[in-house]
Amino acid sequence: MKRVVIIEDQTAVREMIAHVVKADPSFEVIAETGDGQAALTLCLENKPDFVILDVMLPGLNGAEVLRRFSKHLRNTRVLVFSGYQNPSLVRELLQAGAHGFVEKAAPLSELKKGIEIVSHGGSYFGPEVAQMLREAVLNPQSNQKKGVEVLTAREREILQLIAESYSTKEVARKLDISVKTAENHRTNLMKKLDLHDVASLTRYAIQHGIIDTALRSPAETTPTTTTTAN
Repeated sequence: MKRVVIIEDQTAVREMIAHVVKADPSFEVIAETGDGQAALTLCLENKPDFVILDVMLPGLNGAEVLRRFSKHLRNTRVLVFSGYQNPSLVRELLQAGAHGFVEKAAPLSELKKGIEIVSHGGSYFGPEVAQMLREAVLNPQSNQKKGVEVLTAREREILQLIAESYSTKEVARKLDISVKTAENHRTNLMKKLDLHDVASLTRYAIQHGIIDTALRSPAETTPTTTTTAN
């Protein structure tokens, strides 16, 4: 039986995914969460066979969650299920270790097909993402590193927190680093992106799928985690 972790911050969507997965007796949903940091911990602790991953998550975005746990879980299969996709993001997720990507605008049959194929060792991409990949092959210059891909993992994390309305002091406290170190990371990411105020960083984070357009303040962001006993 394949052990599955579902990572999706919208409760209704997460429940729908769980319903689809549980309909197949060869799958067991061992954990669910809507928070990025909790997702990373759950994956590292439970070592699932298969992960269904959203991109826009509070605390730590899906690409960063995948990048971090895939280094330790080489045999875990990952299907991204997201409402946000662009060539840069798809490339970033594939480089981080994703085995498939189905857009939320696709029919439910596409999600079911992606789950079946990716969980059994294959690769699968929804129609819009498949078209993006074909265009990337025809236009190799578009594969050059740019934008958020030039940032370090810590800079990406700080970019997300800034865009989620955390102050520099709050970022430092949340990441257990000094305020000076947080300020240095912030300065460096601004230089790399050529953006020089919080509003610009927030717009950039939204445009590149790091946070959702429905911005939430730290006080409003409440992690949701459900773990099913084995």
